[in-house]
Amino acid sequence: MKYHKYFEDQFDDEEMLYLFRHHPVVMRKHLVVGSVMLLIGVLPATIWPDLGFGWFFGGLAIGAAVAGLILFYGWISYHFTVYLITNQRFISISQKGLFRRAVSDIGLNKILSTNYSIEGIQETLLGFGTIVIQTYVGEYVIHEVHHPGKINNKMTQILRDLGFNDMNTNVAPATEE
Repeated sequence: MKYHKYFEDQFDDEEMLYLFRHHPVVMRKHLVVGSVMLLIGVLPATIWPDLGFGWFFGGLAIGAAVAGLILFYGWISYHFTVYLITNQRFISISQKGLFRRAVSDIGLNKILSTNYSIEGIQETLLGFGTIVIQTYVGEYVIHEVHHPGKINNKMTQILRDLGFNDMNTNVAPATEE
């Protein structure tokens, strides 16, 4: 059976089952810095009102351009960082800026368990948290995930449907002596 290719490194016999991203809150630092750039742009005209409207609107335009670049940089990192679950593996594609990308994958048969946590008032009110994927070699932690409970349940359901979550199949039953 031929599957549709959704991403570059997808195997020919691999089907993508689920995709999720970070919560948009990951762009908050870029939003704050961009807002400060807007303020810095109009600061000279605010301090010296005699400069006139040209300086105010020129500074505003320059500040808006710099803020736009900063926000675009943050959006690139947010939008192109994705987590994929296929019928064979879990794939993490992390984009950091324009020219740095890291890809890692974990075979679904290597996943022991998935857990999530929502800690603090900000995470609770905005609906994001942390997902921890426990594997044979350690933990894979994903911070600032949108609706971590729903995503964790979906991951668990996929593992269950594909027969990968039968954790007790490799453990010998306890015997009484």
